[in-house]
Amino acid sequence: MMNAQISKVDKRDARLSMAYITVAFIALAVGGLMGLLQTLVRSGKLELPGGINYYEILTAHGVLLGLGLTTYFILGFQFAAVSRTAGTLSSKARLSGWIGFIVMVIGTIFATWMILTNKATVLYTFYAPLQAHFLFYLGLTLLIVGSWIACGAMIATYMRWRKQNPGKPSPLLCFMVVVNSLLWIVCTLGVAGEVLFQLLPWSLGLVDTVNVLVSRTLFWYFGHPLVYFWLLPAYMAWYVIIPKIIGGKIFSDSLARLVFILFLLFSIPVGFHHQLTEPGIDASWKFVQVVLTFMVIIPSLMTAFSMFATFEMFGRSKGAKGLFGWLKKLPWKDARFVVPFIGMVAFIPAGAGGIINASNQMDQVVHNTIWVTGHFHLTVATTVVLTFFGISYWLIPHLTGRVFTKAMNRLAIIQAICWTIGMAFMSGSMHLEGLLGAPRRTAFTTYGNAQQALDWIPYQVAQAIGGSILFLGIVLIIVIVINLAFFAPKGEQDFPIGEIAENAEKTPMVLENWKIWLTVLAALILIAYTVPFMDMIQNAPPGSKGFKLW
Repeated sequence: MMNAQISKVDKRDARLSMAYITVAFIALAVGGLMGLLQTLVRSGKLELPGGINYYEILTAHGVLLGLGLTTYFILGFQFAAVSRTAGTLSSKARLSGWIGFIVMVIGTIFATWMILTNKATVLYTFYAPLQAHFLFYLGLTLLIVGSWIACGAMIATYMRWRKQNPGKPSPLLCFMVVVNSLLWIVCTLGVAGEVLFQLLPWSLGLVDTVNVLVSRTLFWYFGHPLVYFWLLPAYMAWYVIIPKIIGGKIFSDSLARLVFILFLLFSIPVGFHHQLTEPGIDASWKFVQVVLTFMVIIPSLMTAFSMFATFEMFGRSKGAKGLFGWLKKLPWKDARFVVPFIGMVAFIPAGAGGIINASNQMDQVVHNTIWVTGHFHLTVATTVVLTFFGISYWLIPHLTGRVFTKAMNRLAIIQAICWTIGMAFMSGSMHLEGLLGAPRRTAFTTYGNAQQALDWIPYQVAQAIGGSILFLGIVLIIVIVINLAFFAPKGEQDFPIGEIAENAEKTPMVLENWKIWLTVLAALILIAYTVPFMDMIQNAPPGSKGFKLW
């Protein structure tokens, strides 16, 4: 059985969590508007007013949603999860959480200000030789440093629990938060190094050049595990929260912990599969990292097995018969279940697309086409974001002392339907247009020859339709969030934590032996990156050697 836990998040911790979540939804509103404008421009239905650049709104959309919405929501959710399962935060941990929040907000303001004033039109990946104002890079640095402070507070709370409960497995949800926090800290070392030692000095004029290959490698050392930093909080909800919502039990505590350990080990040393077409990296090292990338498929399949085992066990306990009879027993009128479930289903084609992107031969067909953008919209903007919405429907009222009413439940299901339809238009047309060779990132419908431009127009119109429906979905979720934060009836909303099934195997303590797992992680990173990174430095082109490498 799960360790004894308090039933409610402390009010002081709740205010901290809500601060992060509030900024997340502000980022969703602004970034979502930028996304709508993008689709209208690409379809030829809108011409931006003077002074506004397409690539400016493209950068704002990617940074505010890919880094802003996700990071703030994840940290807010994780603070609440730690407080709920490992006990109220200490005053030092809570203070660290607030310091991290303030540092992040200052950084976010700097970066957003530079983007919206067209001084940081460098796209989501901010690749050199595109150069932004130094305040953009400083803002990114502050965002990362602030998140480290916040993650440190969570890890310290976990360590306090372990010290007070020697020899016992930690609460599952708290364990998952620690894994995701460690993943974030390790992977952001890459982008922090890129920004601090390359892009920031370069934008300040302290150096004339940077090694572009080193820059991109450091970015993708961070860029791929970023996907799992987004995904693992959704997995937390699937593994721990959803079983309680449906009235079932967690299939296996041990399997869930092993899945998270495998994601920690195999999500970081795989960045080269985003650089398969780039020269300067030996093909053998690309092959090594592609193999490691495919290892992530294993915990994904384990998760699918575990979740559907949980659903079937619940259905059978309610008298379900036949192969799929248990499906009828699931709570299809409860938005807290339905919305994340749609995200789970979307992850099936999203995962298949990820396998294509990571495959050397198949990636050649879709690399740098809008197929990749469609893939991101399935993984992050559907699987992850819908699960975050589902979390919000019980988390926000729990933190604000209100209840999730039947009216808001109905509106939440309508919102999910809007999102699903809009994303079907958006992501589906992006995948199809990508197969026709349409490039990602560009605003020009006439890119390429005239016949290509004509072939792409129907798909771009479909994206505009999808973007419009998705923006309606954003309006609905903002309405729901404001209601749950300020206007819903006062009351007690449960923070659902599932219990482990009675016949589940005992959790082995080796899964919490961090000396083993962090050593293995460090070894995998060194194996995957040391030799190719040395090659990039030793064989740097003229003009980028010595100090100018950085």
